[in-house]
Amino acid sequence: MPPKRSAPAVNAFQNDALANHDATALADLIKRGKLGIREVTEAAVVRARQVEPALHGIATDNFEQALAKGPTRQTGMFAGVPTLVKDNSHVAGLPTRHGSLAVPSATQPDDGFFVKQYLAQGFVCLGKSTLPEFGFNASTEPVHGPATANPWHTDYSAGASSGGSAALVAAGVVPIAHANDGGGSIRIPAACCGLVGLKPSRGRLVDSEAARSLPVRIIGEGVLTRSVRDTARFFLGAEQSYHNPDLPPIGDVRAPARARLRIGLVEDSITGNPTDEDTRAAVTATAHLLESMGHSVFPMAVPVARSFPDDFALYWGMLAFAVKTMGKRAIDPGFDRRRVDPLTHGLDRMFRKKLHRLPAALWRLRRSSQDYARAMTGVDVVLTPVLGHTTPKLGYLNPTLPFDTLFERLTRYVSFTPLANATGAPAISLPMGFDRHNLPLGVQFMAGHGQERLLLELAYELEEAAPWHSLSP
Repeated sequence: MPPKRSAPAVNAFQNDALANHDATALADLIKRGKLGIREVTEAAVVRARQVEPALHGIATDNFEQALAKGPTRQTGMFAGVPTLVKDNSHVAGLPTRHGSLAVPSATQPDDGFFVKQYLAQGFVCLGKSTLPEFGFNASTEPVHGPATANPWHTDYSAGASSGGSAALVAAGVVPIAHANDGGGSIRIPAACCGLVGLKPSRGRLVDSEAARSLPVRIIGEGVLTRSVRDTARFFLGAEQSYHNPDLPPIGDVRAPARARLRIGLVEDSITGNPTDEDTRAAVTATAHLLESMGHSVFPMAVPVARSFPDDFALYWGMLAFAVKTMGKRAIDPGFDRRRVDPLTHGLDRMFRKKLHRLPAALWRLRRSSQDYARAMTGVDVVLTPVLGHTTPKLGYLNPTLPFDTLFERLTRYVSFTPLANATGAPAISLPMGFDRHNLPLGVQFMAGHGQERLLLELAYELEEAAPWHSLSP
């Protein structure tokens, strides 16, 4: 049974062209002439304007241009379907602010590398979605404006860093939105907002400009959706425009597989912080459900070296250091390092104190993919929590908190997702329960490099066995 709705829940679902269709259904109705692209776009704009005062998920709107021009291409898997692009990726004619006051609001002349692949599927771009500054935080709470609220309960976080996309998809403004993930930024907001979020294998999609510059390519592009088939269809469409020959094709995934899987269970993170009761209960219930369906579930050790949390934290700090020192060259000539938020400043200071440890940390992070592959011998999939505890209230992860307090909270909260970024493995968050405040709880499944198809087939099976609930009436 779905939970009782709390009074602060917000959604835009109504009897209009969008109804409660997922992106696949909407694209089919448009293709068959049952709905017009402008009709669908107008409905999405109305919905966005209705909920934006409560959710604050839009960084920059593109409503007038979307209504005037429609999709950049009339073909593709999602021709005519409205979407948003996260505001750390370039869209021609719109600014890219990275959630930061340090970046000027100059418009971009061209679409970014990945955005070209994304919009080639025929989407109508309604604008840019919010994120915390440079994606460094796990809650979308910019210092220069209102926080992005969770549509299930607006006192709570929508997650991050793809928080705006998650809030708008969960609230029914659009059925699918762009997200990317450098430490959990697809899976975390998916877990907070009751969505499907797949971080693909390293190299699966066209790399963004930011990903190409990193010594360890931790960033993966993707989408947030309300259905497994939308996620599967997105990757099918992306594969038609670009396929990495080093990876097995995902193909057209439409149903569960018959094969029964060997599933390793990890309930507590390598940080030593125990998983909270509600989150653990969701993972345990999912494990029991999988066993009832014939899968083999067994405890396993965390498939990574004990040094991993410290190594990843140092890499996180290195990214803040790079932003501050190279922002004018790498982000925008008008970048003003004095205007970055306290979290970015704190990560930069932390990194400078431990700079001498970077070479060894990079070596171990690069080796983590080999460690992970060895640990996966005899295991098809690993089941873990997405997060160390349930979704916090807004303010708990605010970037203006004392750095030591905020960093300790972040490392307790974001303790399961970074492994897939360092190793390059695919990982998916699925909404498999609710906490005591009636907020969604996600569980994570990880697989071997290139095994997105396996994760999607398992996701279909779980969606059929225990259909998840949305905010649609």
